[in-house]
Amino acid sequence: MKAYLVFGIAAVVFIVVVFIKGAWDEKKKKKDFIRKLYEEYGSVPQRKYGPEQYASIARFFERHASDEQIDDITWNDLSFDDIFKRINCTYSSAGEEYLYYRLRTPVDSPEELKHFDEICNYFGQNPDVRVKVQYTLARLGRTGKFSLYDYLDHLDVLGKRSNLKHHIVNGLFIPAVACLFVEPSLGVLFFILLSIYNMISYFKEKSEIDSYITSFAYVMRLLGAADELGMMKIDACEKEISKIKFHKQKLGRFRRGSYWLMSSGRMSGSGNLLDIFMDYLRMLLHIDLIKFNSMLAQIRLTVEDVNVLAETIGYLECAIVAGSFRESLKDRWCRPVFTQGGIFRAENLYHPLIEDPVRNSISTDKGVLITGSNASGKSTFLKTVAVGAILAQTIYTCPADVYEGDFYHICSSMALRDDLTGGESYYIVEIKSIKRILDFAEVSKHKVLCFVDEVLRGTNTVERIAASSQILRKLTGENVLCFAATHDIELTSLLENEYNNYHFEEDMEDGDIHFNYLLKPGKATSRNAIRLLQIIGYDQEIIEQANRQAVGFLETGLWKMGEVRK
Repeated sequence: MKAYLVFGIAAVVFIVVVFIKGAWDEKKKKKDFIRKLYEEYGSVPQRKYGPEQYASIARFFERHASDEQIDDITWNDLSFDDIFKRINCTYSSAGEEYLYYRLRTPVDSPEELKHFDEICNYFGQNPDVRVKVQYTLARLGRTGKFSLYDYLDHLDVLGKRSNLKHHIVNGLFIPAVACLFVEPSLGVLFFILLSIYNMISYFKEKSEIDSYITSFAYVMRLLGAADELGMMKIDACEKEISKIKFHKQKLGRFRRGSYWLMSSGRMSGSGNLLDIFMDYLRMLLHIDLIKFNSMLAQIRLTVEDVNVLAETIGYLECAIVAGSFRESLKDRWCRPVFTQGGIFRAENLYHPLIEDPVRNSISTDKGVLITGSNASGKSTFLKTVAVGAILAQTIYTCPADVYEGDFYHICSSMALRDDLTGGESYYIVEIKSIKRILDFAEVSKHKVLCFVDEVLRGTNTVERIAASSQILRKLTGENVLCFAATHDIELTSLLENEYNNYHFEEDMEDGDIHFNYLLKPGKATSRNAIRLLQIIGYDQEIIEQANRQAVGFLETGLWKMGEVRK
């Protein structure tokens, strides 16, 4: 007896110690994480993305698509996935999906951009409030490899689900239990058979809804985050907090009794003895399946309220992230100025992904045609202007000292390639890409700001110059501002009345080529393609003959092959 007592006391002490240690570890973990939130603000995100993690980020954007958004060609031309990763330091799926949507959805309302700016400033100036919000959003967390919208937009797949069969089988447990007192052996057999049937049918049906239970768990965490945010006093976010409270209340019936479907242990991924016991009870009586069907009916009625909650909470985290991005740029950013005067102006503009970037300035009231040697910086400059314009109209932040322009519909045709699966050549892909820009200019409610790199590079010289000069002329209408880069120096003369000419140039030092990447007015006067062949180590005869041919063409306008040495 004494040994049992000692063992019991030891067991109790062990359980208490484990509990205290767990609580201590949890407290320390929270403290360390909060310190990390303070320290990380304004730093460059270091998160690594797996293919599955990144696959679902675009779902909110896809659900809220519109004609004025940044299309796939432009997004890929500008490598905006990398820009997104450079900015993204969110902790919730709601936040990162909204950030992705925001970067692809230029805003045309000065009032909305200024309100967004106010929230960014507020969180930047009130770190304690910001960290409190971030901690709440970190507890909301991510949905994993699938987006919440992968489920919310496909609820009809589950069809109508009735609880009648569950209630009938559960009702049979009453006579089974009663039979235990009248005919125990028969009662036990009856009870066991019912239990086996319920458990087999439980796992079959649960496998069909498991992924939806995961999404419901995220909705519950969303409501939990809404509870916490609703109790905070955030002066700059009164409109957003009111919206969160309103739509949270409309999900009250969905939330009621949700413990039977997902306990706090299930929702957090942890578990305890009570959760284990509850799991067996769910298997036996299908309590969670019954509750799931009830919650499914409710979510179908309130799916738009869930959407607004996710959007609004995501909006708040997006503002925090934008503020952190600004801080990471130090003082090398500005708030854009939007005008309707037709002037595009940027001073000391640079690309946020380039370390130690060269900063360039430009002011123009008409199209810009850029010439220059290979690798001189033409394409990078086009991308820099495009990225700056998009960031200005989405997160009210531009990596420049000054940015001034209209509200634009921004599109590009730059980093194209053959479509092997579709059986289309580079030239076909290119002319379709440029045609879409011309179509945008016809229908867009905003002025089109477009970027074209090497117009019609996929065809012969004569037709390229003829067609590209007419296309570029078409892109100078009242509703278009075009930035184009070309190697065809002939275009600078053909289009000198429609476009302002700028160029990049290189310096020759010690037999090597050096680029300063500085934008200069006027057209390019130097070439380096043949010189690069020499630097790489091509045969000297090739170099000499090529130079001779080039000089001859410039003097006579005719191409002639030189003599081949034997």
